[in-house]
Amino acid sequence: MAPSVLFVCLGNICRSPLADGVFRQLAADAGLAVHVDSAGTGDWHIGHAPDPRAQAAARKNGLDISDLRARQVKRSDFHRFAHVVAMDSQNLADLEALRPAGAAARLSRLLDHTDAGITDVPDPYYGDAADFAETYRLVVAGAAGLLARIQAELAASG
Repeated sequence: MAPSVLFVCLGNICRSPLADGVFRQLAADAGLAVHVDSAGTGDWHIGHAPDPRAQAAARKNGLDISDLRARQVKRSDFHRFAHVVAMDSQNLADLEALRPAGAAARLSRLLDHTDAGITDVPDPYYGDAADFAETYRLVVAGAAGLLARIQAELAASG
């Protein structure tokens, strides 16, 4: 399966679009062609742009995620993506329950790819700009770790 990553949070308007934008930029900077998308386990925000606070956190760091639109994760995503990456343990449990038998996608939490000492990217939705800044910081660490893992896998496979 070609390099492909789906980032998943609850509503797909805060954490996963930030991860989507950050990972796209890191991969582009590394010269890695990879298919990247994001989705939510819930359906509340389908079709909506990322939360304005998430967009502001991204913009502050030179990224524009305003073109992304929320969607709900589908069972077919587990066949379309090599990596399905949850933002927290509850998202991971929801994804494990949705995953069809025989799907090749590898499931993980974003912070599994770091030595951050925590497993979950906290949901900043009910927080303020400082919470979104912390989410951004954690997303960058996780995305960098995941990129390094994918690069190592590609190198090992020849």
